Amino acid sequence: MSLALSPLDITALAVFLVSWLFYEPLLKLLGKRGGAVINTDLAVIRGAWMRNMVGRENRFMDGQLLGQSLNSISFFASSNLILIAAISSALFGGEHTFRSASSLAVIKTSTRLLFEVQLALVLVTLARGLLDLIWAIRQMNYTIAAIGATPVEVQDEHHHAYGDVAARLLNPALSSFNAGVRAYYFALAAAAWLFGAEAFLAATLGAVGLLLWRQRRSPAARAIADLRRLLETP
Repeated sequence: MSLALSPLDITALAVFLVSWLFYEPLLKLLGKRGGAVINTDLAVIRGAWMRNMVGRENRFMDGQLLGQSLNSISFFASSNLILIAAISSALFGGEHTFRSASSLAVIKTSTRLLFEVQLALVLVTLARGLLDLIWAIRQMNYTIAAIGATPVEVQDEHHHAYGDVAARLLNPALSSFNAGVRAYYFALAAAAWLFGAEAFLAATLGAVGLLLWRQRRSPAARAIADLRRLLETP
């Protein structure tokens, strides 16, 4: 059974893999060069939040905010798991699933092997996102424990140290959450391969362009950058 990849299929797949695997390092590089990037700006904002948390007598609000974040991560993880189960069912459905899918005019897949590779790519993309979401949940639990362990009264010389340590737990947790959510964008791009190499390439470039726009040029990105500047202004 031949995979039968056309040159355009190979090009689209290569663009997808490079975009999927190197998007996050690119984002970190842009942040280090001083560009407005939501993830980098929010790391500073969360650090300020954790330092303020240490100075509060009542940390109920902080616990509530973290609880809401944890619920959101759990929701995305559950949804991801359902999607993985659905894709797995289609992937292992055998010849019947392939014939049903290939009978649709919009589905462009030449062989059963190619169809299975297309589904497998979506599955792997979602699975990587699920691992990120699971790691985010674990790190959020560590953060909650760190906040719960913060003394009621913290001496001035240790005030920033406690906040910085809590931020070092919170920031990676929410970065993992972002990576898990980002997997949905790339899973949709991977699913576009079922509609042809042209759709696959366009969806990949569209996903990357949308993600970068939201990180750097969206109204939310501008507002967060302004908030960071206000927090860093003496």
